[in-house]
Amino acid sequence: MLDDQRVAVVVPAHDEEKLIAETIRSIPGFVDRVLVVDDASRDGTVAAVRGLGDPRVELIVHERNLGVGAAIITGYKRALEERIDVTAVMAADAQMDPGDLETLVAPVARREVDYAKANRLFTGQAWEVIPRYRYLGNAFLSLMTKIASGYWHVADSQSGYTAISLEMLELLDLDRIYQRYGFPNDMLVHLNVWNARVRDYPSRPIYGVGERSGIRLRKVVPTISWLLMKGFFWRMREKYVIRDFHPLVFFYLLGLVMGFLGLALGIAEVVLRILGNHITAATVVLVALLLIFGSQFSLFAMWFDMESNKDLGGRGRRHTDR
Repeated sequence: MLDDQRVAVVVPAHDEEKLIAETIRSIPGFVDRVLVVDDASRDGTVAAVRGLGDPRVELIVHERNLGVGAAIITGYKRALEERIDVTAVMAADAQMDPGDLETLVAPVARREVDYAKANRLFTGQAWEVIPRYRYLGNAFLSLMTKIASGYWHVADSQSGYTAISLEMLELLDLDRIYQRYGFPNDMLVHLNVWNARVRDYPSRPIYGVGERSGIRLRKVVPTISWLLMKGFFWRMREKYVIRDFHPLVFFYLLGLVMGFLGLALGIAEVVLRILGNHITAATVVLVALLLIFGSQFSLFAMWFDMESNKDLGGRGRRHTDR
């Protein structure tokens, strides 16, 4: 327990026989329950967990591979059944510093935030330690996640090292959250709809401990970008139309329409010019105005969204509608 709050750690695992025992042994003593969710591993992951003999550990096995998000959701549902006050998530590959766990759990236990997440980009080590291609991919997806989720103060969107309160888990529709690698991104979108207080906490990046990454940025970045675009429109509808109307939806709509028309017309004019057709000055001015106004409307909408969510960084009261 921590601050009189029961604490659980969900450990999603898939083919992690090499490092999972080390990961579980490193989990601090204040953790009451360790919920290991094996996502249909083909190696000795299950045997490694069963051989630990840690009374805190409960092993849950997926018969088929459902994705890391699905494994976390299974752990969350088990924590809900046991009425665990704070539930954290740690990867099974020893890449999350167990010394940072209390930093994440404590503010949730004290009701300062509803969701705490690690941020590996706070430290100056990140650029040197994290593989360069993963750092740049993370930076791009973090920017996209800010726009989609409304949490402009949150970065390192791909960090799965988190802690969440029982109250917030009860509010979320867990079955609707994306169940594969984009889970942390989609989770933030859903949290924002409930006005959850979310805050980043510095965490030491760990690489080169024998972990194996199956992430392929050429596949992951387009997939998560599409997920975030859908999540953005869903959040606009749920939060700013259905639950509490906000005029920023008009600014986003006008920005998107004008930007699209300006881009389409601009491309058409370029093609016509290449084919030898004459382009009038009035047409060029129209394209410029559409692009300028589209950009301005979009930027104003982002600013309104930022202002609307500025109190969701923690300690403030959260207002939700059931």
